[in-house]
Amino acid sequence: MTSRPKITTTFAVDNTIQPIYTGGDVGLSSNGQVLVTCLGEEALLTNLNTGQLLARVDGDGQVLTALLVTPSVSHLITCSRSLSMRIYSLEPLNDLPDLLHPILQRTLKPHTTPVITGAVDRTGTLLATGGADGVIKVWDIRGGYVSHTFRGHAGVISALHFFEARESAVQSGASAKLRRKSQKSQEANDDVHTVGFEEEEGSSLLFYLASGSEDGKIRIWDLMKRKAITTLDSHVSVVRSLFFSQEQNTLLSASRDKTVITWDAITWKARKVVPVLEGLETAGFFSTGQFFYTGGESNILRVWETETGREVTKEQVVGTEDDGILHILYNSSLDFLVTVHTNQTLVLHSLAPLHALQLGHKLDPLPILRHISGTHDEIIDLSYVTQDRDLLALATNSEDIRLVSLAAGTPDTSSSATGQYFGADVALLQGHEDIIICLDVDWSGCWLATGAKDNTARLWRIDHMNQSYESFAVFTGHAESLGAISLPSQPPPTGSTAHSNPLGHPPSFLLTGSQDRTVKRWEVVPKSIVKGDQKTPRAIYTRKAHDKDINAIATNHNSTLFASASQDRTVKIWSVEEGEVQGVLRGHRRGVWSVRFASKETPPITGDSGPASSSRGLVLTGSGDKTVKIWSLSDYSCLRTLEGHTNSVLKVIWMPLSQHNNDAEVSESHKSREVQIASAGGDGLVKIWDVNTGECDCTLDNHTDRVWALTVNPSNGTITSGGGDSVVTFWKDTTSSTIAASAAASTARVEQEQQLQNYIHHGSYREAITLALQLNHPARLLALLTTVVNTNPPEPSSLSGLKAVDDVLQHLADEQLFTLLLRLRDWNTNARTAPVAQRILWVLVKSYPATRLTGLKGKGKGSGLKDVLDGLRAYTERHYKRMEELVDESYLVDYTLREMEVVGFVDEDIAMTGVVV
Repeated sequence: MTSRPKITTTFAVDNTIQPIYTGGDVGLSSNGQVLVTCLGEEALLTNLNTGQLLARVDGDGQVLTALLVTPSVSHLITCSRSLSMRIYSLEPLNDLPDLLHPILQRTLKPHTTPVITGAVDRTGTLLATGGADGVIKVWDIRGGYVSHTFRGHAGVISALHFFEARESAVQSGASAKLRRKSQKSQEANDDVHTVGFEEEEGSSLLFYLASGSEDGKIRIWDLMKRKAITTLDSHVSVVRSLFFSQEQNTLLSASRDKTVITWDAITWKARKVVPVLEGLETAGFFSTGQFFYTGGESNILRVWETETGREVTKEQVVGTEDDGILHILYNSSLDFLVTVHTNQTLVLHSLAPLHALQLGHKLDPLPILRHISGTHDEIIDLSYVTQDRDLLALATNSEDIRLVSLAAGTPDTSSSATGQYFGADVALLQGHEDIIICLDVDWSGCWLATGAKDNTARLWRIDHMNQSYESFAVFTGHAESLGAISLPSQPPPTGSTAHSNPLGHPPSFLLTGSQDRTVKRWEVVPKSIVKGDQKTPRAIYTRKAHDKDINAIATNHNSTLFASASQDRTVKIWSVEEGEVQGVLRGHRRGVWSVRFASKETPPITGDSGPASSSRGLVLTGSGDKTVKIWSLSDYSCLRTLEGHTNSVLKVIWMPLSQHNNDAEVSESHKSREVQIASAGGDGLVKIWDVNTGECDCTLDNHTDRVWALTVNPSNGTITSGGGDSVVTFWKDTTSSTIAASAAASTARVEQEQQLQNYIHHGSYREAITLALQLNHPARLLALLTTVVNTNPPEPSSLSGLKAVDDVLQHLADEQLFTLLLRLRDWNTNARTAPVAQRILWVLVKSYPATRLTGLKGKGKGSGLKDVLDGLRAYTERHYKRMEELVDESYLVDYTLREMEVVGFVDEDIAMTGVVV
């Protein structure tokens, strides 16, 4: 009887959703397509239209303190806490023109303290940096040298801004002389880069740099005169933003003293002081200068009239203390602006309402086009939603649920406002007042249940077709935070109204588990039959379930049983209708984090004690004791314990049974018996297990922190994992392709081995040696070379014994040559094969120059040329020492033989003498 072949399960990373922003500076190209963000010590360039990562710039080990990009995205400047500043040129890749290749041009030390802020002029040629030492430096980006150094501020430089302003009539005469003098100087020294100081004929613009510091003072620096022309001292706190409008010839300054001041660029007197009643972080003019925007600690985008200082936007809801706007990215050529918030979220606002806005009129808050999550923080739970399962709901250590698009279609590259690409934020489900801990989805994907630390659960109606995502019901009654939630998983009968129209038929009930150690079953009443004030759902029953926190709840396939897992190390099986305990699963040594029922199609499995019945169902659990257990509902016994994780098992799921059923290589018996589960742990790993053997089929590693969330797409078997590293990984089942590739490789190898045998049989040494190296057959290669070396008589003028073999050895590729040296090293360790190794090594040394041999590199650690030569030298010295000892011993043998001959002659003479006597 032949044994069933083992099918190797393999998964590969199909896609990921990764963080792009974790705080710090943000930049945007002038065309609004390239977004530049800080990710710790790294800088990321992302296509705002498609979400594609264009380039990743590695840091120097320290967090970035400033990040700037030129308007044309020709250069990128990064400054870190290590006091270094790096200037990169950004060039398209030759083979992938959509991507950018950052090339480090210079590494500089601009200041004696970290760079706090910076600015790039409109031409992208000048860079200003301000440090904590109160010094401002202006740099030529392409040349990499300092053109100006300004001192005068007493504290940290907090804001910088290049601008061009019209000069006054009084200044025109003197400045004209300075311009003529500057032009002569520029003509005399063509090597000095002066782009940014050029003026059109008849222009009356002066080039300035405005700087603000933590002492509230603003200084205006004339770049032609190289000195400060005025100091503006009206703010009483840190100046956070500076912006200039050429149309209004006005400078705007925003401070944390809750005021905005507009300054006349001719007299440098304050035109208007606008009290905004919030600490500001950013502000700026819109294109015409008639209106300006502000953003700060209130977390709202506000629009104001420049002339009157009146707020144009209608009253908005102020954010919490932890919320706020850090930056606003605006360009007059774009039809949107981007607000950057303290929760690492970027929001795109439409500017269309501003086009028709007239002075004296009110304006609704600027419409939100879309959200971009810079980071999803710690992903606690996730689930596929909608009937097509094309959205992913994420619980991200916040009070909101994020719906992320999984659309595989071609993104719209023409507009940054649409953002319809894989991983794009679709909607934000807001309603909970504290962190959401758990979520669950019903059979249709149209109803999502969430539980949070605000002691409430919510049921959400997901109508993606109509872009409607609303809170359907709120369940209030638990005394502590909810840690577990479950919806019925049984679909209604096919052909029924509830089956064809799931959006109009919410789940019949909801199960919740809490830190108050109770479980509740809630009645879900459709809104169509809710009467009067009876809108609050009621609990059908409440049960004291466990002695400690409840971590998970799951419902079986026909919604007759549910299981609750707790920190008290037990899992209890309950009846859904009565809420009575049917059985208790005991065996875990620590708290149980996850529990799942097997589907009704799950076949009988083989446990540790032999075949086990699954007629009443199976339960899967994961625990803090690092184990996964499979239980039988027939007698509530443990059928199998799976060990392999090095930390707590936080999530377990049953894999779809039909994942390999289309494989022609899989036998029918294997199709019917293959039952797999997946587990995620605090060790950052996802493991796939064979239930019948208890072995780990494969380990998936793409997370750097614990994996809290794990789910599977029922339609295609894609595993989705999310963890504390804020990364969502989509694992594609590649078993079919792996089996096909393995079969093709095996067939090709058999054919090549047969071809090698044919070459050996016909004496085609050239082809045989080349193929033996390619197939990595050391034994056959040794046999071939031994035959060649022992050729008698050898061909004249041949190094190895055959000229054809000499030609092969003299024309090896670097990889083949290094492989042959590895084989020679191994053969040289054996006295019987050392002569062949020494002969072939001699051939190689004679055939290749030293420069070629020293340039060889191996793959992997410990496989460099030095290691190979060290191994060859050690055993070669041993062989020569043995040969010298043999030579020395041969002298003793010669001496002994000679002496024995002398003794023999003497004995013969004595014998003859005795005969004579």
